[in-house]
Amino acid sequence: MVIFAFPTRDDTMRLLLAEDDYQLRDALARGLRERAYAIDAVRDGEAAQFAAATTDYDALILDILLPLKTGVDVCRALRRRGSRVPILLLTALDAVPERVAGLDAGADDYLTKPFAFDELLARVRALVRRTPASPPAVITVGDLAVDTRLHTVARGGRAIPVTEQEYTLIAYLARRAGRLVSRAELVAHVWDDNHGSAGNMLNVCISRVRRKVDGEGRPSLLVIQRGQGCMLVAPGPAGGAGPG
Repeated sequence: MVIFAFPTRDDTMRLLLAEDDYQLRDALARGLRERAYAIDAVRDGEAAQFAAATTDYDALILDILLPLKTGVDVCRALRRRGSRVPILLLTALDAVPERVAGLDAGADDYLTKPFAFDELLARVRALVRRTPASPPAVITVGDLAVDTRLHTVARGGRAIPVTEQEYTLIAYLARRAGRLVSRAELVAHVWDDNHGSAGNMLNVCISRVRRKVDGEGRPSLLVIQRGQGCMLVAPGPAGGAGPG
């Protein structure tokens, strides 16, 4: 049994979840998406290994006893390829040998079933914080401030009301300020494979974000290159957009 409670939201990341119990997999994926994580959920080890080898994830959540390939096998294969992605293993209460094997294979942590959803979130956050790419608590681009703990956005000290999806887009662009982010990358990291109409949703979300962030006569921060992507840049000294 997994105990679910949703008191706060977490920063946006892309996670791979591999769990063969479809009820648990769906419940975890749903809970993580409610936290604005982008989730790819698979049911066996071969699918997990392929996804991890072809997609840039912030962390992996692998059940040990997966069909086709175990979570330990997936972990070992990824480490042999040089992957340093944080890996959290899900194990049964009596699976001590498997837990040891998983850690020896290069897993970073394990969580014993049954577990509370909040503990899963805390373990994932802890793993990602250990990596050099962990973002600061507040990301600034010019006078735009993105609080990755509270999921709030402000410009010039004034709060900007945003939806969860709008925050997700802003935070992702803020971490890559000054770099053009392609539409494909935005669809992959801001949404997930569950959304077949993600391209249209992206267009709508970008338009809303532009109105909110750059409205009221402010210097423009959001630069859009049609058909390619967009980026956040700090205003240049003359008031126009420039590298931040």
